[in-house]
Amino acid sequence: MLFSHSQAKQQCPSPDLPDTLRRKIAERTVNVVTLPNIVTAANGGQYIDLTIPRATAVASTTDGRCFLRVADQSKPITGDDVMRLATERGALPWETQTALHIPCTERDAEKLCRLLDALRASDRVKASVKEKGNEELLDHYQLSQNANLTHLGILCIGKQQHRAQLTTAPVIQFIKYDKHAQKVNKLVWDDHTLNPMDLIESVWRGVPDFRERYELPDGLYRQNVPAFDEIVVRELLVNALVHRPYTQRGDIFLNLHPDRLEVVNPGLLPLGVTPQNVLHTTVRRNEHLARLFHDLKLMEREGSGFDKMFEVLLSQGRPALELAE
Repeated sequence: MLFSHSQAKQQCPSPDLPDTLRRKIAERTVNVVTLPNIVTAANGGQYIDLTIPRATAVASTTDGRCFLRVADQSKPITGDDVMRLATERGALPWETQTALHIPCTERDAEKLCRLLDALRASDRVKASVKEKGNEELLDHYQLSQNANLTHLGILCIGKQQHRAQLTTAPVIQFIKYDKHAQKVNKLVWDDHTLNPMDLIESVWRGVPDFRERYELPDGLYRQNVPAFDEIVVRELLVNALVHRPYTQRGDIFLNLHPDRLEVVNPGLLPLGVTPQNVLHTTVRRNEHLARLFHDLKLMEREGSGFDKMFEVLLSQGRPALELAE
């Protein structure tokens, strides 16, 4: 709901406020509700109690400009950032929506059984949660709502045709280039038969280049070292799947060059995260998917994914990770 100047003025509950103060408050609030009130203290003194409730609308200055606060800097919002801000500030998360109206009875029985078994076997799930029935457990993780599968439920335990109807279900492409930047191999996971958890396993085991090793001299012997560390690759895939914007179409690309592996995710970084502050800023774009991944022991959910990748790469003498937006 958008509030004009006059509407913001009408929100003042106290009739004792001076007209000049009312005008000043109204002139400085666009799309922001302000509730000023004169309060008399126990000693007889008076003070102004100004309440600003949280609003889902995007606030702006009186001349129509919008700014985004990141750390200690404010930068103006322009172009596509306006739509990005409106999408990420939505009151109803994409994961909990039931727009397709797929009944819970249409879920994939095999995927449901594997997911429930993994949750009940995880030491990260509370004992009280493990005691819940199957339907209660689905409601607990926001996989179902009012006898229908949510978008998150379709993504994780839905059937292939229902996952394809989401239009933004993740698709992963692996492309290998030679030293002349010519494409020499391509693998695609685009048939929507796999949920995000299965995609991680399928990509790790399906790309032959991830099995490659090279030898290092170790005295009279040779030591085989994997060309790609499993922890880093899995963490990259988890990060790409959990933090991708599911309100935006686009494939996840794994571009393998002779000297580097590039993981390209659609969309920009979550609001408030930049390549400069990624190591000490925690923002989860898809909260419920991140919680499910955490309880399945696929991620830590504390913003330490990039820290772990840096630690592993540097401990092995490999180049550090580079993040670009």
